[in-house]
Amino acid sequence: MSSDAGSSSTAEDIATIGFQIIAAAKEKPGGINNDDLMAALPDVRPEQRVQALNKLLQEDVLEILKKGQTLIYRLKDPGKKSTAPKDIDNEEKIIYAIIEEGGNRGIWIRDIRVKSNLIMTQLNKVLKQLENKKLIKAVKSVNASKKKVYMLYNLEPDRSITGGAWYQDQDFEAEFVDVLNQQCLRFLRMKKEMAKECRDGPLAVQKLAYCSVADVHKFISDLGISKISLDEDDLETILKTVVYDGKAESMPTVEGKNLYKAVEAPLASPGLVQMPCGICPVIKNCSDFGEITPKLCSYINEWLD
Repeated sequence: MSSDAGSSSTAEDIATIGFQIIAAAKEKPGGINNDDLMAALPDVRPEQRVQALNKLLQEDVLEILKKGQTLIYRLKDPGKKSTAPKDIDNEEKIIYAIIEEGGNRGIWIRDIRVKSNLIMTQLNKVLKQLENKKLIKAVKSVNASKKKVYMLYNLEPDRSITGGAWYQDQDFEAEFVDVLNQQCLRFLRMKKEMAKECRDGPLAVQKLAYCSVADVHKFISDLGISKISLDEDDLETILKTVVYDGKAESMPTVEGKNLYKAVEAPLASPGLVQMPCGICPVIKNCSDFGEITPKLCSYINEWLD
């Protein structure tokens, strides 16, 4: 037999070697490296082994990991198929798989480096390649504006990353929240006034004064004051701020949801509590002389303005 004939491999040969690799991988659930494969398949030529490995990787039977500078091949969970394209190289597949595990919460570049064991220059190169292919994207997190997390390109970032409806380009939309707070309170008060017209007794009036989050959501949606789509969870967050302000109360239902009703504060806050001095933690040290004085206090100057 000529050397050329001996070096050729049929599809059947590669399939047979693939089954042998799978059997070897089953013996080591944590993964096998090239040394393990050479020991398990001593009669298989390196090029045949590589062909069989590539076929198993393309068919999503195996996944490739990196431990230090060593490549590890591991049987893939049948219920956990990767969405990685078949035409990307092994390093790209490793990084893609790590980022895929992060889901829509993303993963920090530091964690990617630790899991992949790639040096930063090589990791940055692979990340840029995947970004250019529109397979992954970098998203800024409101929790750390100078850091980015990576996630798959087609995923919508979790609201813990974007801040949800209350953030725009990592900036908190305080005015937007204030407007929603005022409009939610306005609706609760309207509901309470309408309930007073009921003539079926005080219990019926009290029941009608309460409204659900769905009621508030419909009111805000009909007003059209928001350029972005708000869901009921967003509106419940606002309603809770109205409760914290002492202008509404909530009541749980048997279904586990909350109903809300406007309330009136029985007494206005005394003047001392309204000014900074009333809640100042260092008021005992405040005097006409020294570092803590009314003249130097930025809080009282701001309050007076």
